[in-house]
Amino acid sequence: MGGAKRESTVEAGIGGPMVEGAPDGETGWVEYGDRAELAAFLRRWRARIQPSDVGLEPGRRRTPGLRRQEVAQLAGMSVDYYIRLEQGRGPRPSRQMLAALGRALRLTDDERSHLHYLAGEVPVPPHAPVRDVRPGLLHLLERLDDTPALICDAKYDILAWNPMAAALLGDFGAQPEGERNVVWRFFARSARDWIDPEDARRFAREAVADLRTVAARYPRDPGVRGLVERLLAASAEFRALWDEGEVQVRRSTRKRILHPVVGWLDLECDALHDPARDQWTVFYTAGSGAAAEALRSLRSLAAAG
Repeated sequence: MGGAKRESTVEAGIGGPMVEGAPDGETGWVEYGDRAELAAFLRRWRARIQPSDVGLEPGRRRTPGLRRQEVAQLAGMSVDYYIRLEQGRGPRPSRQMLAALGRALRLTDDERSHLHYLAGEVPVPPHAPVRDVRPGLLHLLERLDDTPALICDAKYDILAWNPMAAALLGDFGAQPEGERNVVWRFFARSARDWIDPEDARRFAREAVADLRTVAARYPRDPGVRGLVERLLAASAEFRALWDEGEVQVRRSTRKRILHPVVGWLDLECDALHDPARDQWTVFYTAGSGAAAEALRSLRSLAAAG
């Protein structure tokens, strides 16, 4: 710990990269987030960690958990600054400082996000969309033998699918990985040919608006940037919609899909979001009637395929 970088010993909150600077005429005691709850959160989590968890000797201690100076050392900040935070009178921590506290206190992803919110900061998202899928969701797809379902990441790359989804939408496994993208298939390939024209117009506008929010969420990801550039080059319709600058997060909807074997299907398209991975699980369902009967026919096709 001796080589860890530390915050400047000048008055905390008035300058330096680890704390937010105070406006002119103020001394750094600015309001932010929920200062009292942030202080309580730090105290609770400091008491939760055992010295051995972070490579320290237990020694004789009057209270459970780490000492304040130990947390400060682990986070690379001055002890005085950390004490002020725990007392609810510290200046607003910067993103770098919150990240250092998260590491020092061994916070989970959810706990780190909560720490940011308490400090009045929006949590920093991953630098790129996450591609690994939860094993539990993969098991769920395997067990859904009567419902088309797929999982895609934030930029609409299709990461996993079940046989029913392949029977309904085509065999994604037969396509190159770079082609397994919902928006690319729609604008640059023939996927829109089997969607009802009104649904296609709505999806085009909603997908472009959502992709714009994704590009803002992952500004440094070459995959997102590359997809947008490919779409701009490949589709005049995409370019026109992109230039309009609309933003909208995707939601559940209805879709009317033309299947080459069973004909038109009116389906509910429910999209469930996993915020930790920023992934979407999409289910295509039909309650009753002709669409439900068509899905039962697709089940036979999926079993045969």
